[in-house]
Amino acid sequence: MPLILLGGLIFGFGLAYSHMARPEVVLDFLQFDDFGLLFVMFGAAIVTGIGFAVMPRILDSAPLTGDVYERRLKSFDRNVLIGGGIFGVGWGVSGICPGAAYASLGIGNVTILWALVGMFAGAYLQGVWRSKHTAADFGPASAD
Repeated sequence: MPLILLGGLIFGFGLAYSHMARPEVVLDFLQFDDFGLLFVMFGAAIVTGIGFAVMPRILDSAPLTGDVYERRLKSFDRNVLIGGGIFGVGWGVSGICPGAAYASLGIGNVTILWALVGMFAGAYLQGVWRSKHTAADFGPASAD
């Protein structure tokens, strides 16, 4: 648990330091006025990629769960495409992605609470929708 807290502190500090926790900076990126976010994301992807390449060679198991390191492959299907599109619309409308929203709250942007409430409500509604559709797909077995 302390390692997760430390990771969150580093993540939040980095977002705030790079000004990516400010919705106006994100909106400027989405309108092709400022490409700073692209460099921040690219830098983070490089560090993360190195970590994912090196850590399995150093450790036998994941430090938090003890599970064996393995890739979780998610197929590119209709749900990924639709979910990504919906996420992108929400990102564009709110001007902030989920991680940066928490960091934005940390730098005093209380208005971002509306976006956070919307994210939680959207995730909850999707969970309700999925559970109803899963139940309908696997309805009661018929007695033949």
